[in-house]
Amino acid sequence: MRGALFACLLMLAPSAAPAAPRSPVIVELYTAQGCASCTGAGEVMETLAARRDVLPLTFSVDYWDYLGWTDTLARPEFVIRQKTYVTRFDLGEPYTPQVVVGGRGQTGALEAERLESLISRAAQAPAGPRISLSTRRTSVANGKAPKGGAEVWMVRYDPKPRSVQVRRGDNRGQTVVAVNAVRELRRLGSWRGRGLTWRLPEATEPGLVTVVIVQAPRGGRILALASSPASS
Repeated sequence: MRGALFACLLMLAPSAAPAAPRSPVIVELYTAQGCASCTGAGEVMETLAARRDVLPLTFSVDYWDYLGWTDTLARPEFVIRQKTYVTRFDLGEPYTPQVVVGGRGQTGALEAERLESLISRAAQAPAGPRISLSTRRTSVANGKAPKGGAEVWMVRYDPKPRSVQVRRGDNRGQTVVAVNAVRELRRLGSWRGRGLTWRLPEATEPGLVTVVIVQAPRGGRILALASSPASS
């Protein structure tokens, strides 16, 4: 009798919301075409791009332009994002080539052992809220938000490697390759655990992949992400 009653209670109890699928680990590379020590960072990103458990993104910065070459992929907002990590990790100043892994740790892009350790650690983090993403809008479902809420970001990157021949400065005569070069970065808003929807702007270039990221504030840990196919 007790067993039957228990079974009935299980049938009447509301089912738990399905857990969000585990997202790949985002590895953000901060680099510059005019940075002499950054030439090997592209190869690191090429290796990571072949993995299914990692999403590498290349953010080009402009603070090395004074050396003689103006970075063709740099955006001021990328430097602002990197400086947020400088504060987050108490670094003192930005540097290149730097990688930030899942918003949870950072290291030099060429420090292979440390990089792999950070990826493994970030991959073990619990899954965050579900994200729905279409061509024109994105939604973040109900879920447990970190203290202070989270930020929702839109990133658009070129899935095709971009090769740039540097003609001046320290890397004169070299061809620099950017893997998954970020072309757009925009903060969509805040998420505090309640489901919300945002309209997405049109892509500024054809062929870009859109990624939506839910991240703890002030350069904190990345909780979840979703990506869409390249735009036409």
